[in-house]
Amino acid sequence: MACRSGCCCGFGPFNEDNARFLMLAVFIILYLLCGAAVFSALEQPMEAQAKDRWAQRFEQFSQKNNLSKKELDNFLRNYEEANLAGIRVDTIRPRWDFTGAFYFVGTVVSTIGFGMTTPATISGKIFLIFYGLIGCASTILFFNLFLERVITVIAIVLKSCHERRHLRKAVLPQHGRRRLSEGSGGGGRGGRGGRGEGLAGWKPSVYCVMLILGAAAILVSCCASAMYSAVEGWGYLDSLYYCFVAFSTIGFGDMVSSQMFAYDQGNENQTAYRVGNFLFILTGVCCIYSLFNVISIVIKQVLNWLLRRLEVPCRCPGRGGHQPHTRHPRRNVVVPGHLRARRDLSIETDAVNDSEADGRRMSGEMISMKDFLAANKVNLAIMQKQLSEMANGHPRQSGSSSRHNGFSGGVGALGIMNNRLAETSVDR
Repeated sequence: MACRSGCCCGFGPFNEDNARFLMLAVFIILYLLCGAAVFSALEQPMEAQAKDRWAQRFEQFSQKNNLSKKELDNFLRNYEEANLAGIRVDTIRPRWDFTGAFYFVGTVVSTIGFGMTTPATISGKIFLIFYGLIGCASTILFFNLFLERVITVIAIVLKSCHERRHLRKAVLPQHGRRRLSEGSGGGGRGGRGGRGEGLAGWKPSVYCVMLILGAAAILVSCCASAMYSAVEGWGYLDSLYYCFVAFSTIGFGDMVSSQMFAYDQGNENQTAYRVGNFLFILTGVCCIYSLFNVISIVIKQVLNWLLRRLEVPCRCPGRGGHQPHTRHPRRNVVVPGHLRARRDLSIETDAVNDSEADGRRMSGEMISMKDFLAANKVNLAIMQKQLSEMANGHPRQSGSSSRHNGFSGGVGALGIMNNRLAETSVDR
């Protein structure tokens, strides 16, 4: 792998973030190709068999009822239009009464989108655009806030267990350690203070959090599958499949819960089932969303590990003694502060770099319009990044330590988990 000067100098097209992004893009493409190959091998024979059966039934039905293929095709197209409007062969619940519409808007704002109900009028489609714009954004914010609270609760519980384990070791020390602590006197107090300082900076591992969230998602899915198997009449594996498709907001629409007009349990049990269905979907979506974001941290760790394995020692000018002279900044160029701080400056250029305006007045040079616009663009990007960090409640730590693990400066869910887990902490 070529030397990444952008990674060393902090700018350029081939820095660490861009390399990580490129590796992730390649991984996703390969993942899609592998998935397409597997699903094609599994499902294509079934598709061919279904087409053959349909062609035979179509031919037999047209011959039995003396119908031409054209007439039968027109009739099937009319049924497809009715199917889009929510009309099915089996008796199902109304699509657009209040409860049906509430189910529909729930699938919209949660981005599940089963597809069994869609607006047919122009006004309904236009309203859906604006309604989904605000509703989806609000739901994503709710998921992020839920993730933040889940991570906080898990961190508190795991830290409490960690502290109890340390206290248990301190209460029942080994005989040799007790003698050593008695002989050292004040050293024992120092050891306890060091243990307290270690506990103060302790953070849970992302693998423990992933295990807890995975167990919670499996528990919710298993309980929901048991309910769907009993009420909807689905197989248990089909119910598990539906739970993953619904909770992960994939929403194929081939299986949709709570759509029958009447169930065998009566009206009271139907109401309880619909409430339970709503709660299971809400809880499952929150758990799977949190689990996906924690898994993304693990994937990012793998990418960072690959980058470190592929990294070549930097031979950039001014690094590691390979270049004897020191690079000086170009004059009449606006250099961002965070780039200017990374250079080894001499005494003669300190005054110029501390104040660009004073330097230009001393040298008699003027800034060009191109450099002025470039400087404003950099300042705007820095301001936007600072506002994002303030909104997430995790201001970026100064110094180079915040760039060691490759997790700082994230936005959204990554910004929420920044510095909350051991693997995303700036202290690593």
